[in-house]
Amino acid sequence: MRILITGGAGFIGSHLCERLLSEGHQVEVIDDLSTGNLENLKYCKDNKNFRFIYDTVLNENTMHAAIDKCDVIYHLAAAVGVDLIVRQPVRTIETNIKGTEVVLDIARKYNRKVLLASTSEVYGKNEQVPFREEDDSLFGATTYSRWSYACSKAIDEFLGLAYHKQYGLPVIIARFFNTVGERQSGQYGMVIPRFVRAALAGEPITIYGDGKQSRCFGYVMDVIDGITSLVNDPGSYGQVFNIGSTEEISIEALAFKIKSLAGSSSEIIYLPYEEAYGQGFDDMRRRIPSLDKIEKQVGYRPKTSLDQILEKIIAYFRRQVN
Repeated sequence: MRILITGGAGFIGSHLCERLLSEGHQVEVIDDLSTGNLENLKYCKDNKNFRFIYDTVLNENTMHAAIDKCDVIYHLAAAVGVDLIVRQPVRTIETNIKGTEVVLDIARKYNRKVLLASTSEVYGKNEQVPFREEDDSLFGATTYSRWSYACSKAIDEFLGLAYHKQYGLPVIIARFFNTVGERQSGQYGMVIPRFVRAALAGEPITIYGDGKQSRCFGYVMDVIDGITSLVNDPGSYGQVFNIGSTEEISIEALAFKIKSLAGSSSEIIYLPYEEAYGQGFDDMRRRIPSLDKIEKQVGYRPKTSLDQILEKIIAYFRRQVN
């Protein structure tokens, strides 16, 4: 099969690329390297079935040429990371909405299958956990820039579902819940790599807020199992699926767990949101997915526990340091 991955030099995309190449597929990656890194693709670059395009999904000529040659599109390209979203809201909105519009419009012309990566952020401040795919979204005020990301990805979902309904385009939407693993950078505020780096360096582990907010962290290879299963299941077309893990932990407990697993002497400190992100930042206390729908559809269940995930990531960063 011929597969196009947008944002394929990113953390998730590079792991997906390796998996698909190992299965014998032809894989083309398009990435402008704004948040991705060619180093992530070092295990792919010598494979005869791999091709890299340095460009943006906003370049319609490039996208026409790439989509014409593929059978399936994994659209992962997006502005990601809380810090990036808060600091560069214009880039967030334009990249997410315009990029998805270009991909879907050209995919329609060639009738290509599309896996559209979305996010748990679309649930907003809804407090009814676990989140189910048909639950309401509850966004904060437009003066809080972080909600621009949630709204932009919600628009992406509306676009994807509209293209399926109006044109019959085979679109699948996957809502990722805090996907983590090797190669994830803490550059844009991702919590686990940020904590692990600090712990291994003996530097303070900084918790934003009071640390009582909780999350569930899904291992990247488990998530890839899920999205590839969805793409191979025609019954998934036109549907939205949560994907991740249901193992909940507070950010405070996460910091202490990483400190312990890393054998670190780091101090754990707390920083108010306003100091970390500036005024106008809003957050959710809990974010837990229901995985009932995706389990029923393709049998997806996360295999990797949080402790196992953290051990893998700590070992990865130790190798990086050495």
